[in-house]
Amino acid sequence: MNQHTFKRFEDELNLLKSKTVSMGGLVEKAVRRSMKALMNYDQKRATKVIERDRAINALEVEIDEMTRSLLALRQPAASDLRLVIATIKIVTDLERCGDLAEGIAEYALKVHEHPHAHMDSLEVLSDRVLQQVKSALDAFTYDDVNAALQTIENDKRINKQYKAIERENLTYMLEDPRYISSGMMVAAISKNLERIGDHAVNISEMVIYKVKGHDVRHVDHATAERLVSGELDAE
Repeated sequence: MNQHTFKRFEDELNLLKSKTVSMGGLVEKAVRRSMKALMNYDQKRATKVIERDRAINALEVEIDEMTRSLLALRQPAASDLRLVIATIKIVTDLERCGDLAEGIAEYALKVHEHPHAHMDSLEVLSDRVLQQVKSALDAFTYDDVNAALQTIENDKRINKQYKAIERENLTYMLEDPRYISSGMMVAAISKNLERIGDHAVNISEMVIYKVKGHDVRHVDHATAERLVSGELDAE
């Protein structure tokens, strides 16, 4: 590969990463705006989230086309190949996060029919999930393996909070049947948020693969740390 071709290839990889980061930014905004729409009974904002999901989908298609082109024409190897593979998986997770945010926005359009109650816990969960998404995207942007590991570890807090909301919500529905409709909505929204948190974990795992070449998707956190530090050799 001559110098000119190498520079062009490097530019293409940088553009691929930039497009992925931009897609992540759109997803962050979608999650944040969908929750604001829900909390503020803001149907106009909810409608915008739904409409703007098209931009997230369009970026997914564009990035997919870029990765296919890079694989076919450049035949990347080593860390460059890992970047392309990781990006393919990350954009899938981001697209699904966008769909989940759109789902929350759709609930926000209906919330006037089932006024919500006891939403403080849901708002806390949303804040934590958004922090997870931001941390995962920052880890990807800066190749920060430690941040990726921390994001994976922090998912335990997300799952714990989600289970607490489930229990709280069920208690309200059992004590007061009038809460059943809104309680079902809270259950669906909290599940969407928990799933967004799971996708943030997936992204973080791909960051570790991209930077270190280790697949930590099916190992515990302690093992992942040992792999990343070099204390444990990948088999």
